[in-house]
Amino acid sequence: MKMKLGLLYGGKSAEHQVSLQTAFAVIKALNTDKFDIHPIYITEKGEWIRGKQLEGPVSEVSSLRLNSSEHSVISPAALNNQLFSIGAEEKSESIDVIFPLLHGPNGEDGTVQGLLEVLNVPYAGNGVLASSAGMDKVVMKQLFAQAGLEQAEYVWFIRNDWEKDHEKAYELVEEKLGYPCFVKPANLGSSVGISKCSDRESLISAFQEAFQYDRKIIVEEAIVGREIEIGVIGNDEPAVSVIGEIAPKKDFYDYKAKYEDGDTDLIIPAEVSADEQKQIGEMAVKAFKAIDGSGLVRADFFLTRDGKALINEVNTMPGFTPYSMFPLLWKHTDLEYPQLIEKLVDLALERYKAKQEIKHTFN
Repeated sequence: MKMKLGLLYGGKSAEHQVSLQTAFAVIKALNTDKFDIHPIYITEKGEWIRGKQLEGPVSEVSSLRLNSSEHSVISPAALNNQLFSIGAEEKSESIDVIFPLLHGPNGEDGTVQGLLEVLNVPYAGNGVLASSAGMDKVVMKQLFAQAGLEQAEYVWFIRNDWEKDHEKAYELVEEKLGYPCFVKPANLGSSVGISKCSDRESLISAFQEAFQYDRKIIVEEAIVGREIEIGVIGNDEPAVSVIGEIAPKKDFYDYKAKYEDGDTDLIIPAEVSADEQKQIGEMAVKAFKAIDGSGLVRADFFLTRDGKALINEVNTMPGFTPYSMFPLLWKHTDLEYPQLIEKLVDLALERYKAKQEIKHTFN
């Protein structure tokens, strides 16, 4: 019997379009002899729309934007019955696993994961804690520091504090980090809202830009080194992929390079020594465990000229587009894209089964 797989994509986030591209790529790769594919689309306004079962790959990304006039808009308050069942109330007719293909806030940050936990629905990827910690770059870096992972220097700000005293914020950046530096929204990915600053004027503009996307921002020192990424999959016994290197042709790996023009060289496997491969792999696993990860993460590092690895961040739901590093890393680790998706579904069921064995009563 084929597994009924619900793909949850879209989302009320600035990364909505990225999610659509991820869903498009996953649908194209899924083996329809093994899976019945059920699309569940979240609009930019936060409406949940259940589409009809897909019979095969869709022809274009835009077709994944389900129209509320043609499909039922479902209230999250009635999700369990209206969204995750298939024409009947029997368990055999329920969706077997949900695969959240959501990026950014309201999807990758633990909010949807919490909903799925409450509904007791198996889902792929990271849980509530790992998702929320992995989304908030400040919390993530604090956990990394606690785990003893070396990383770049940083400072962070809340919008309210910055609005009260702009000058104090800028002076702190210049005193602790200097130029160049990078300003980022704390709770966003895909390089949205990120700016590289070389002076006070560009720093001011960067603060204004980043605060449009989040109430909290982080400013990081610029590290001179290679941009290195590695994939991690697993639950309690995570495994790592080969290492890849990003060689952007611009100042940094921005949104356009990631998802639109592919104007970046992805070197897989990267030219690293055996010791560097071992060091980065061990650090990636330690980071995965520091956030209590499950399913998958992509761990990003800087590798300096003297061979020192600094962890930058982990992404708990890396993209699956044709230009995305994560599936390419696993392809070069002898795990092809369709098999990678199946592995993540298996890990979801493994974690779900383990959670069902937890005792929830006390006598």
